[in-house]
Amino acid sequence: MQNIFEGIWKAIQLLLQGDPEVIRITLLSLQVSSIATVISLVLGLPLGTFLALSHFPTRRFWISVINTGMALPPVVVGLVVSIFLWRSGPLGDLHLIYTPWAIVIAQVLISFPMAGGLTISALQQLDPRLRVQLLGLGASQIQMIFSLWREARLPLMAALIAAFGSVISEVGASMMVGGNLKGSTRVLTTAIVLETSRGEFASAIALSLILLTLAFLVNFALTVLQQHRK
Repeated sequence: MQNIFEGIWKAIQLLLQGDPEVIRITLLSLQVSSIATVISLVLGLPLGTFLALSHFPTRRFWISVINTGMALPPVVVGLVVSIFLWRSGPLGDLHLIYTPWAIVIAQVLISFPMAGGLTISALQQLDPRLRVQLLGLGASQIQMIFSLWREARLPLMAALIAAFGSVISEVGASMMVGGNLKGSTRVLTTAIVLETSRGEFASAIALSLILLTLAFLVNFALTVLQQHRK
């Protein structure tokens, strides 16, 4: 209990004092996770829409792949990305390993199936007759898709919230592809692991509270937007 109270007090001190390292780590965490979430949504929304509205022989197989990806272990993603970005790997010439962009790539692979899978679920819950009605009223395919997105906006916002939550709290892949380098790739989750391994539980608890506060504030803003549109 003493460590918990010390961690809470240290978190308050770090925030009030404006510790430069803590601010840098927090901003990097927010930046990396936000970029990964946006990319995942840009990729997952169209793909999920295509799989939800189309019919072709291997459709169920690809939906199963997306659904399996929603439970993909982050350490497996970190391993695959590391192999590709390593100096001797296929993308080694890009020199992305142990950079924030490597973390973004890994987090996109983690959150992209989440965005795609929940998009499929959201659109499949709509009444199939709605598509026929929209097309019958003269809507183009693009107009029909945007209308369906509007109709399913609440679960689609839930997909955005889930995608962000899956990456802001991720640690395994970030540690593997980012290296937890101070001043470069250290984010809140990897910093927590480092402080815990050092036995600095008060610092780890302080960083954990900052991470939880950051996640709450972002998800609260998204939830307000979701309910406001309702």
